[in-house]
Amino acid sequence: MILDFDDLYTTSTVPWDLGEPQPAVVALERAGRLSGSVLDVGCGLGDNAIYLARLGYRVTAIDAAARAVELARRRAAAGGVDVEFAVADATRLDGFDGRFDTVLDSALYHCLTDGQRVRFVAALHRATKPGALLSMLCFSDGTVGGVPAPLPVPERNIRDTLAAGGWDVTDLTSGELLALTGSSHEFLTQYPDAVADAQGRIPMPIWIVRALRG
Repeated sequence: MILDFDDLYTTSTVPWDLGEPQPAVVALERAGRLSGSVLDVGCGLGDNAIYLARLGYRVTAIDAAARAVELARRRAAAGGVDVEFAVADATRLDGFDGRFDTVLDSALYHCLTDGQRVRFVAALHRATKPGALLSMLCFSDGTVGGVPAPLPVPERNIRDTLAAGGWDVTDLTSGELLALTGSSHEFLTQYPDAVADAQGRIPMPIWIVRALRG
């Protein structure tokens, strides 16, 4: 893992803590890119999982950071929403074999090393049913308003890694993921022309990936 998430969730406010689902995830759901039993992998503070559960999806949400899962459970309980949260290694997914119709990865893949990405994709294949759908939001090597992503991933890396792991990429387009400017201050000082919205959020460039389990 490139980042120490246990430390981040314990000592700081993370840039992706919007207090609501990522608009890109809302768009995926409205486009019909999620169905059945959903695995939210790298769920963080749980806002995407809670949003989907409120819409009636059966959601299991996992994260390697115990502190993130603890806080996510509190948010779900406060909202009266039923989500199965678990602390788990996304590159192994032990005990989840053959369970899921859909995987949502909102900003985990780009946090992994190349070796971890290979294991991650293989673990997702084991954890899903035949014909399952993967919807992935991953930092790209493009820019939005002149601002690049902090952990850029080239398109070829995604295509090659998914293909080798038994996934068929059926759609890959550019999009945006929102980050809080206050929590991204150190990174954004390199880009003084970056413009935030009224809620103090700035768009980051991503790949929006749709892949089917082979």
